[in-house]
Amino acid sequence: MKPIKISALLPLLGLIPAAGTAAEPTNIVIINLDDSGYGDFSCNGAYGYRTPNIDLMAAQGMRFTHFLAAQPISGASRAGLLTGCYPNRIGFFGAPGPDCWFGIHPDETTIAELVKQKGYATAVFGKWHVGDAYRFLPLQNGFDEYYGLPYSNDMWNRDPQTHEPRQPLYDGNEIVEFNTDQSRLTTSYTERSVEFIRKNRRRPFLLYLAHSMPHVPLAVSDKFKGRSEQGLYGDVMMELDWSVGEILKTLREEKIERNTLVILTSDNGPWISYGNHAGSTGGLREAKMSTFDGGNRVPCIMYWKGRIAPGTVCNRLASNIDLFPTVAELTGAPLPERKIDGVSLVPLLDGEAGSNPREWFVYYYNRNDLEAVTDGRYKLVFPHRYKTSEGSVPGMDGKAGKFGNAELTEPELYDLRRDPGERYNVIAQHPGVRKKLEQIAERMRGDLGDGLRNVPPTNARPAGLRKDYGN
Repeated sequence: MKPIKISALLPLLGLIPAAGTAAEPTNIVIINLDDSGYGDFSCNGAYGYRTPNIDLMAAQGMRFTHFLAAQPISGASRAGLLTGCYPNRIGFFGAPGPDCWFGIHPDETTIAELVKQKGYATAVFGKWHVGDAYRFLPLQNGFDEYYGLPYSNDMWNRDPQTHEPRQPLYDGNEIVEFNTDQSRLTTSYTERSVEFIRKNRRRPFLLYLAHSMPHVPLAVSDKFKGRSEQGLYGDVMMELDWSVGEILKTLREEKIERNTLVILTSDNGPWISYGNHAGSTGGLREAKMSTFDGGNRVPCIMYWKGRIAPGTVCNRLASNIDLFPTVAELTGAPLPERKIDGVSLVPLLDGEAGSNPREWFVYYYNRNDLEAVTDGRYKLVFPHRYKTSEGSVPGMDGKAGKFGNAELTEPELYDLRRDPGERYNVIAQHPGVRKKLEQIAERMRGDLGDGLRNVPPTNARPAGLRKDYGN
């Protein structure tokens, strides 16, 4: 007989209201930081500043220790989060800049379009970065409201007459300002988010708060400037922690905590070559733009009062592509007909004994190159060239250091339980593990392809080079 969880009995006894029932739809808040590393929260070991609101969220919710971004770079990672797909399945790659010819394809279902089927209000405040042409912007892809930058805060186009660099700030489909003071961004995104929550407190909503920070160039408001022992980066992280606190406080004040899932994560690892303006991988190998775990493994905390058991730690594999099907299950929205790669994390959130929705396999793609595969404990890394920050002198005060070039010429195997930093190759000791992971990789190559092996995709969607992806 399956044991009954105490948390499941409490609503029946009338001690707490049931969370996320049909009569009380589940609200979704996704807070996505930019370039924040696995070690950037004080509950994960950050020092020189504290993140008390994030730490409290972890203490009252679930902290994931093996949460991976879809790819180790911003645009592709966000495309994965928004669609539940590995980015190369939907023809998306890299970090598209100003006037990029491709973006999120109109045939794809975004997480906003998913919940719109159930009558949700939807908003994104912050960095979009899945295409800046009109057809790719949020209001054409399921969001009711949008305020923020269309790409990274270090990307600039040129004024067609003066040729001066400029960066647009959007409100809806309209550009309302160029070259905004970036020290206002975290506060303005937060204020718009709080306003959206209050306005929609009596109807179901999905809020995607996609902060531009702590991506360089760093900027912080006067209320946090100079407050951390770690300098500007610590100041920025303290302001982001304040933002999380404002969101949680608003949910409490509006008495909707019990039917709201709050997810905090990052799009990829830190841009470590920026030295004191970069975050921490927490000891993981390499960083942003690399498929070693410093690039893909990101912090993730989920909080849902009355549903997620406080102070829990989940060491199962999970990914930001899993948020899409998780939201689908919680809201009752039907999944799209086209194949997605994510799986619902609801069994993990509910603490179901032995639950393992991912079947322990995650694939590390860079563009369409399959560079590694993991079963949760072991990670098999295939030969590939990569940019390395190790052994290079990092930059200082907003100036980048140089990346080096490195190449892995033979497969390597790492035991992530004993060696999360991927320092010791144990492939000779575990031939059976190598064979199993190679077989799993071959199945994925047959589905999505592999540019490293020149294996054409057999079940992938049209590539991003389709002409109808253009502006």
